[in-house]
Amino acid sequence: MPRRQKAIYDMVLEKGFVSIEGLSQHFSVTPQTIRRDINNLCSAKLLQRYHGGAGLLNSVENFTYSTRKSLCSEEKIRVAKHVAQFIPNNASLFLDIGTSTEEVARALVDKTGLRVITNNLNVASTLGQNRGFEILVSGGVVRNHDLGITGEAAIDFISQFKVDFGIISVAGIDPDGTLIDFDYNEVRIARAIMSNSRQVFLVADHSKFNRSAMVRIGNLEEVDALFTDRTPPAKFLEIIKRGDVALHVAPSEKH
Repeated sequence: MPRRQKAIYDMVLEKGFVSIEGLSQHFSVTPQTIRRDINNLCSAKLLQRYHGGAGLLNSVENFTYSTRKSLCSEEKIRVAKHVAQFIPNNASLFLDIGTSTEEVARALVDKTGLRVITNNLNVASTLGQNRGFEILVSGGVVRNHDLGITGEAAIDFISQFKVDFGIISVAGIDPDGTLIDFDYNEVRIARAIMSNSRQVFLVADHSKFNRSAMVRIGNLEEVDALFTDRTPPAKFLEIIKRGDVALHVAPSEKH
């Protein structure tokens, strides 16, 4: 994503809505240039066009899988590498559906002796490169677009275990700390993982803060640790402190 378009997207995440006039003044470019940027972001289904500006998408439709893979990809890689530092060898863990957890799987490949339970065939395929891992894959319905597995069979399978770490991702985090997603069936899996993990790690890059979706997973205060790429906005820091949640901000690759 071009730098200015990424900056526009980040401003919308922070403010909820930005005007063409305001963006034109902020970046010292013509309104026509900003309109083209916004049109590109809307075509990629990252933003929604409104009269005079652009805002966040509605709460009922997620980005496509290919868009989610490319969105904040560098940030997800940094966060995943940071998460891997907190997973010891010979640990047991859940990894759920999501492009963020898929990056965590890549970061874990060089560990030894992991026992991983997942409902994500992409995660299973990645971790299968290490022959020293034991990988258990849930049954259920395979989603064609991202190879995630949902359904009652997946929930029943996950509920049979109690593991050291449950690593989950979300579509968004509401200003009151509510963890939210778009797919009810996927959310039920995430809840099962949270209920059956000794420690719950939430992996969420900065684009997830203030993003809307309609299905509730739980609250930020219910996780043990949050891994992200930037210090969250102040209102989220208050929730993190209140819930005694460990905050881990991945260091920049430049340092």
